[in-house]
Amino acid sequence: MSGHSKWSTIKHKKAKVDSQRAVVFQKYSRELIVAARLGGPDPAGNFRLRTAIEKAKAAGLPNDNIKRAIEKGAGSAGAENYEELTYEGYAAGGVAVFVEAMTDNRNRTAGDVRSYFTKYNGSLGATGCVGWMFDQKGVITFSEDTDFDKLFEAAINLDAEDVTEEEGQYKVITSVENFQNVVEGLEKEGFKSETAELTRIPQNTIEVTDEKTADQIMKLLDKLEEHDDVQNVYANFDIPDEIMQKLEG
Repeated sequence: MSGHSKWSTIKHKKAKVDSQRAVVFQKYSRELIVAARLGGPDPAGNFRLRTAIEKAKAAGLPNDNIKRAIEKGAGSAGAENYEELTYEGYAAGGVAVFVEAMTDNRNRTAGDVRSYFTKYNGSLGATGCVGWMFDQKGVITFSEDTDFDKLFEAAINLDAEDVTEEEGQYKVITSVENFQNVVEGLEKEGFKSETAELTRIPQNTIEVTDEKTADQIMKLLDKLEEHDDVQNVYANFDIPDEIMQKLEG
């Protein structure tokens, strides 16, 4: 169970399963508000907003909610002044954890995040303590029904860094700077992506073979993901499938 590929797959599945939960709607609404505030309400000229809309729709956020969030961000009046923050630390077993948050109360968020790390045998660290262990990349996923050879050729021609096959999907990896160019270029070539997002990929992973440690790691990540202010969580664990199945059972 890799801290990057399978964990991100779990998160996407959980988002769909839990799409009716208010906390999930809140996360997508916040991203829409901030994206509209920073780049304007027109997705055609605001790539961040466009990808936020696509992610929100995929998770089941109603169109009315999406529209209201965009109007709120673009109008500024009455819109919460969300601040984008990151937190870094270690979970049980020395696993690195990187958290991205949006909050209107940094003291509340920091206190909650710190308490979660402490509760599950981890520790919140200083800015920069683990960030260097993760490479920020663009990841665009396609169903396995896609013609891999054609996708590979088109992606490489657009200067994508890599094309891989994982978990029944094809993944196009790009630099942050070239992310928008690759997404739009592949669309023009007729490829319809399932997801397109900026993510953080660990440079290496820590193998976790102790079930208690694995349980503490997963409980910490779940708790962080459930927090209203937390947008994304990244970690560099590698838990064997048999242990994951026990924890899920």
